[in-house]
Amino acid sequence: MSTQRLLHHHPLPAGTPVIEFDHGRPGSVTPESPASDVMTDLRHTPAFTTEADATANHALQKMMHAGVRLLLVTNSARHVVGLITARDLMGEKPVRAATENQIPRDAVTVAQCMVPQQHIEVLDYAEVLRSTVAEIVLTLRHSGRQHALVLESDGPPCVRGIFSAVRIGRQLGVELSASGQMQSFAELEQAIAAL
Repeated sequence: MSTQRLLHHHPLPAGTPVIEFDHGRPGSVTPESPASDVMTDLRHTPAFTTEADATANHALQKMMHAGVRLLLVTNSARHVVGLITARDLMGEKPVRAATENQIPRDAVTVAQCMVPQQHIEVLDYAEVLRSTVAEIVLTLRHSGRQHALVLESDGPPCVRGIFSAVRIGRQLGVELSASGQMQSFAELEQAIAAL
């Protein structure tokens, strides 16, 4: 005798929205929340990557399609060989690379604009787990960067997570202006002071 049962169908109520994807993180945080609450954990969210030989235009289109402002640049073994941000792709780097290499702007590659692996500084995952959101904001501001990679060293080292100043701002309830990173950090710090 089977113990299986049929589930009951119900009409879909009018005006029912699709649930918002939360990326596995709390929707809102405070400055004293654990830093891990604002980290994109790559164990739970797929990393967006590109190859070094991809064109800069292709990488920018990939960012826009994915709704991200940073791509990890990986080789065929999925090892990180660099990173590229929207700021890199929309700034002077592609123009300079085209001029220096005497190539059309649309032939510029990610490799010509990316931050190479040897220049990437990372945060330690174990230290992140003992940190607060406010400490991450302070660290990003001090580095002058909008993003920070997090390295997990328990076992073979791997990139475990990414911090984004814009995403932290959203989770703190602050819409950051796109006009410049120093203004963005000032807005974040004002929000933290007001909370």
